[in-house]
Amino acid sequence: MAIFDKDNQPLGTEEALAQHIEAALAVEPPSGPMLENSYRVVKALFNPVVMGGDNIPDKPCLFVGNHSLFALDGWVLGPVMMKELGRFIRGLGDKFLFTVPAIGDRLVRFGPVMGHPEVCAALMEEGHDLMVFPGGAHEAVKPARQMYELQWKERYGFVKLAARHGYTIMPFGVVGPDEFYAHMIEGEDIPDSRLGQVLKRAGMLDENTRSDMLPPIPRGALGTLFPRPQRCYIGFGDPVDLSAFKGRTPGKRQLEKIRAEVADNIDTQLGELLVARAQNQGKDGLIRRLLTL
Repeated sequence: MAIFDKDNQPLGTEEALAQHIEAALAVEPPSGPMLENSYRVVKALFNPVVMGGDNIPDKPCLFVGNHSLFALDGWVLGPVMMKELGRFIRGLGDKFLFTVPAIGDRLVRFGPVMGHPEVCAALMEEGHDLMVFPGGAHEAVKPARQMYELQWKERYGFVKLAARHGYTIMPFGVVGPDEFYAHMIEGEDIPDSRLGQVLKRAGMLDENTRSDMLPPIPRGALGTLFPRPQRCYIGFGDPVDLSAFKGRTPGKRQLEKIRAEVADNIDTQLGELLVARAQNQGKDGLIRRLLTL
């Protein structure tokens, strides 16, 4: 893991982790004008609806949900969770996001942290709310046909961490951010497209490039790169209490059962949110309807 200090000098793995954990634990929940302004922007653009907020227990949780295109869900979830539910959630991000100090330091100040077991453990020991999207980058660059489908492969790390610390997993679904952008060209189709040929000549693509990790070419509101103001729906399911496992890791069958329970819960939420959106479709203003065409 190559992480650099403020003088752009590489840090060793242990030193980098220690510094990151120290910085993460020192962050205070957002408040004042910064929180108010970000919440106003989210409300004005996406007018989010929260369903099932009463299901969230009054104790630290690991929030687990579906990831949206370009990982834009965090932009919506952070201010809404803090302002409407009073929960400061620490999103777990890929380590590459924290390799450059100018980017990593800013991210940490707003809440996100590196999705490393030692970082998660330190935050759980201090009773922080965490949020993870097990689908990771695959869900963040998925083609339109896989919208609102979980792509977790064989990932059980989030269950192991939650169980070892006796945490409660809080499943949730988000509908809306996957449709902030239309897909002009799917990522998997880029290598064989005219654009792909240009990128290959420029040395940006080669035979080793994984097409399943390429993002689609987006089209936002009115054909621009500005996200379409698609209304967002956030739904919380039934909490999965793993306090009985504190201090140990569940066996394989238990891991599979817990993961399946969480995934089924999220799928149920997504179905209910899509129904709720369909029922409210005609209630959006004319401008919102035009900009989301």
